Amino acid sequence: MKNTIFKYFPFLSIVFSLISNEIYAQNNASFYNEVKTFVNPVLPGDHPDPTMIKVGDDFYHCGSSFHFTPYMPIYHSKDLVHWKVISRVLPPQKATWVTDQPSAGTWQGAITYFYGSYWIFFSANGQWFSKADSPLGPWTEPVQVKSNPKTGPLGYDNSIFVDDDGKPYMVIKNGQKTNRLQELGKDGQLTSSVIDLDWINAKLQYSWAEGPVMCKRNGYYYYFPAGDVSGGQYVLRATALTSDSTKWERLGEFFKPITDPKTGFRRPNHISAPIQLADGTWWTIGQSYEKYDGDDWSGLGRQTSLYPVIWEGDRPWGMAPTTLPIVKPALPASETLWRSVDSDEFDQTSLALSWHFLSKKDANTNTNRYSLEARKGWLRLSPDSARTSIVQKETDHYYSAVTKVDINASLSNQKAGLYMTNGDQSVYASLYSGFDNGKKIIFQFNKKTYSIPNTFGNIAWLKVTRNQHDLTAFASANGKNWVKIGESISLVNLDKTQPKYNSWVGTSIGLFAEGKSADFDFFVCKDGFSELPAIGYSNYYGVEKVKIDKEEAITNNSNLGGWLMISGVELGNKSKYASEIQVQLMAKSIGKIEIWLDDLSTGKLIATIPFSATDDSWKTFTQKVKGISGHHDIFIKFPKEQSKLLNIKSIQFK
Repeated sequence: MKNTIFKYFPFLSIVFSLISNEIYAQNNASFYNEVKTFVNPVLPGDHPDPTMIKVGDDFYHCGSSFHFTPYMPIYHSKDLVHWKVISRVLPPQKATWVTDQPSAGTWQGAITYFYGSYWIFFSANGQWFSKADSPLGPWTEPVQVKSNPKTGPLGYDNSIFVDDDGKPYMVIKNGQKTNRLQELGKDGQLTSSVIDLDWINAKLQYSWAEGPVMCKRNGYYYYFPAGDVSGGQYVLRATALTSDSTKWERLGEFFKPITDPKTGFRRPNHISAPIQLADGTWWTIGQSYEKYDGDDWSGLGRQTSLYPVIWEGDRPWGMAPTTLPIVKPALPASETLWRSVDSDEFDQTSLALSWHFLSKKDANTNTNRYSLEARKGWLRLSPDSARTSIVQKETDHYYSAVTKVDINASLSNQKAGLYMTNGDQSVYASLYSGFDNGKKIIFQFNKKTYSIPNTFGNIAWLKVTRNQHDLTAFASANGKNWVKIGESISLVNLDKTQPKYNSWVGTSIGLFAEGKSADFDFFVCKDGFSELPAIGYSNYYGVEKVKIDKEEAITNNSNLGGWLMISGVELGNKSKYASEIQVQLMAKSIGKIEIWLDDLSTGKLIATIPFSATDDSWKTFTQKVKGISGHHDIFIKFPKEQSKLLNIKSIQFK
């Protein structure tokens, strides 16, 4: 493996000098005992058209929102791997002219910093900007960017490049053949003359040549156009900002050829402008649909990954997508958890920033479609004649989502519960408390419907368990004893490539109400009290997936140990907390595994679980723990000297 990697990446010894000259060194014990690597995507789920800036020791990311509102969430990171939403630029009250139909809304959301302010430039029936003293906001009222006959229409996919002298330029993209540059003044408006680069894609060399971004290094200006939504990323360079095509050199593809046949993110593009760190390494983030041979996850949307940029002289290369661990940037450890769907107890005075709405009416606080004040500790959804929903971007292939809902349904149009939907909301799954010739708990996806009588009362617990493309539904009166509803339903038609590119966004999951107000006590997406398959990990080192008698599990492939991390697991609160851990495994000898919260160095070791040989059968081993609660990344650490002798199937908290 090492020789194959370095055949294509001869300069990795420079890029990854932080830890070792060998990025995948199997003899470096620290890789097995500390979290020094990551696997992509670092922003799973729908994160299209990413832009990114570095200001001081902080990184900020924003991209296209389309019809998800409040528009343009700002993500913050300290280490480029862990990201958290810290603000939203445009609430519906300030977006009266924005159309919120699927595929409309706001496009691009280019975050930048110049002239002492943070700026967001975006497209929504014209080009606009908002600015702020801090990415936390408040953000100003949007201001439209004025065009002129020489500049022409300002398009939809622009970014901002700031030169060494502090001058900002709008990197303009309009239509298939228009690529231009123009300086911005301190008022955010275009100034000076247009630098016409329309020759770049005059013959459609790069399909749409969309989402162009720029950076500068060693006196060269680098211009990075993307192909189109299906992929492709390219790079050109020149020693001056000029319209003269003879002064620019086409360098071709940006990303190195893929050598990992297992990767599902095969066509990354629409990268952010590459950023240099203090140690001299360069990094970028870029989007890609997830698709494997015979297994399509494009419905999740364009997911965002972190790529090292390798310089061969003055020629930049993006590292090829891979499923293998990559050494993290040389940055301080982050206290932020891995990006995943957030849980919510609805005990705050304002809605968590991770939530979004599918219509401006639902998001507008003046319409009273949602309330955190009507019933303390609950979220109330109050629909009009249509469905009201509140959702987050789906991020995983394995989880159990749980809520507790209170609705007294007496008509067939009155329902409330869990909801998953694609971009234009034509394909969706729901599990709800409703009415159909009596009160029922109903599980529905397209034309497939299962139901059971509601013997639980107006307040019922609902749970859906996703296992890859299969979704299973349950209901309960107390959250402990669960009743299965019908059979598992295949979500292949939700997860696969959608017509019209899914209205440019990915699947959302959350809560909904129709026909009548309903109250929700909480929302959990990755329930730790349900079984968590080990193969649902978000990060790992030194382990691999195996299949034993049709059961999928994880084993380690080195005598040095190994670890895996399951992100965003909810372990309850003060009234319901974890007091026991169960691990299902198959082992050929005795040993011990460790369970950690949040990190293998700065986190907390909560259990060391001994196990015995299991005679080629799956057995469950348990360990008591002192009341553990909250939202955590769960690490399972394999023992040393157990290479391929231990297979872990699942973990569950009690």
